[in-house]
Formats: sequence, C-alpha cells, structure tokens
Amino acid sequence: MSRIIRNLDAISKKNVALAGGKGASLGEMMHAGIPVPPGFVVLTAAFDRFLDEAKLSEELDAILDHEVNREEMQTVDFASEKIQGLIRAAEMPKDIAAAIIENFKKLGAKYVAVRSSATAEDSSTAAWAGQLESYLNTTEETLLENVQKCWASLFTPRAIFYRVEKGMHGKKISVAVIVQEMIESEFSGIAFSVHPVTEDRNQIIIEAAFGLGEAIVSGQITPDSYVVEKTPRRIIDKKITVQTRGLYRATNSNGNEWRELSEGEGRKPTLSDEQTMELAELGLKIEKHYGAPQDIEWAYATSPEPVEGEKGRFYIVQSRPITTLNHEKSIE
Repeated sequence: MSRIIRNLDAISKKNVALAGGKGASLGEMMHAGIPVPPGFVVLTAAFDRFLDEAKLSEELDAILDHEVNREEMQTVDFASEKIQGLIRAAEMPKDIAAAIIENFKKLGAKYVAVRSSATAEDSSTAAWAGQLESYLNTTEETLLENVQKCWASLFTPRAIFYRVEKGMHGKKISVAVIVQEMIESEFSGIAFSVHPVTEDRNQIIIEAAFGLGEAIVSGQITPDSYVVEKTPRRIIDKKITVQTRGLYRATNSNGNEWRELSEGEGRKPTLSDEQTMELAELGLKIEKHYGAPQDIEWAYATSPEPVEGEKGRFYIVQSRPITTLNHEKSIE
C-alpha cells in the first residue's frame, strides 16, 4: 500500500521522486507546522505501473520522439491529444483503484481537490504552474476518473512544449496525484513573500478575493491587494476593489459557479488588518523554512468545529519558489 499511496503528513521535501514537487512541498509544510488541508498522494509508482500494465510506455515515448516538432505547434497538439486519449482510455489496475477509494473514505471528506504533481516541477528556476490539471469539488463518483485525467495532464500541449523548452525531452518525468480535502473558501488568494515586480525583499504582497482562488489565478477578477512591510512589520498599502461576484462551489453540481455579490459585500475589504498580518506571518514562516522567496496560494474558511474565540483559519494549499527574481539578491 505504501508504494501506491502515502498520507501527506508522511511526505517531506525529500520525496519529490515519489510525490512530485507539489506533493513534497505540501507534506514538508505540514511537518513545519503550516496549516495544510489533510489528504494523501497517489504516488508516482502507481502511474508508472499503470503505464507498464497498460503497455503504454513505449508507445508514448515513440509519439514524443518521432511526432513532436517544437517548430510546428500543431504536432504538439496532435501528440497531446493522442497520448491523453490513450491514458484516459486505459484501465486503471484494480488494486490501485481500490486503494484510492479506501483512502478517500478514510479522509472523511465529501469533496476533495484532485491535483497533478510532476516530479520535475517547481524548482528555483522552473515552475509547472498552469501546465498540469487540477479538479476541484471531486466526489467519490468522479474520483478515479479525475486521477486518471491528472495522469493524462502530464501530456497537455503546454506541458509537452514546456518540457521541450526546458530541455527535459527524453528525461524521465512521472506524475503523482494529490487528493486533498476541499476547503470551502470564504475568501482566498495569492501571497508573494517578496514583491514580484519591484523585487523589494522587505515587502510581502497579498492578493485576496471572495470565494475560490481560481478566480484570481485565472485572471477573471481583479483582487484586493495588500502590501506588508517586513521590518518594521506593518501594512503600508491597500488597494480595495469593488468585487461584483465571487466563485463558489455550485449548489446543484460538483462544479463551481459565479455568485453575484451585493454592493455592500463587494465594497468591503476582503481581509481585515488583523487577518492581513496573520497571513503575512504565515508567508514569512514559509519563506524562512524554505530559505527562498515563495509564491503561495491560500484559502480562508470558517472552522467546522471552531474553538472558542476562533472564527476561521487560513490554509495553505500550495507554495512554490518565485522563479522570476534576480537570484543574486539574497533574503535579508
């Protein structure tokens, strides 16, 4: 079982080959005391065995080696469609499927996020953000299908082209799949532990919006923005936008839906000053743990069983190195 699946709290940054970059990072943060939603990882060994038992490995290599020409984008698209079709159509080994369902039931969550985690991702000079797929609000009914879709997403057109651009063509890359309790976000967003534009190492930038963070990541809304100075620790700038809508879990399906916000709701700052500072402290803790500037995805939700005086809490759903900075500068 441990060769197929491992809980996030049993994974660390040393396990990139097993859990992929994203899975290893989430497990590492759990060990560091960062609040991460509970979950488990379908390890790369499961994907590798799936390919072997379905006798797909040689066929996929042949398509990538002989049918992809980086100068002709249509060849990348064609190869991607062909490979993903083969992976989605193949049968998942029964013991792997059973182990995934068993661990899902142990998790005790009705909805989970199913996310791809490649073994060659999120280094200090490269990031696969947006290359592979994630499936939110997944139920037991769609879980196995979405795991298989995550496997297939190792070969999206963007992922294939990225691999070629980064000189990874021919290098063995595998993919793990994270299955994580879905956080019902009241608001969520992104935080950069170093200003990504000015590269000011003494500033943390936080972007926040009502609902799910995918609305920000996809660029479909303009979030509130907060700038926190590290020394002395204080908020030095806020840009509050009028948010007319938020992305939330759909009430009648497993997908997401846009909900209109009243003018009163939309004009409110997403974060209070207290919450802004709490999130900044979390960002600093993550940066200090990794010893490098971090690009962090976060969510805030009311606790299902709040302790006295606790209205809700922040969860970190991803952290990766910021790859666009001048690396000659160091963290103060």
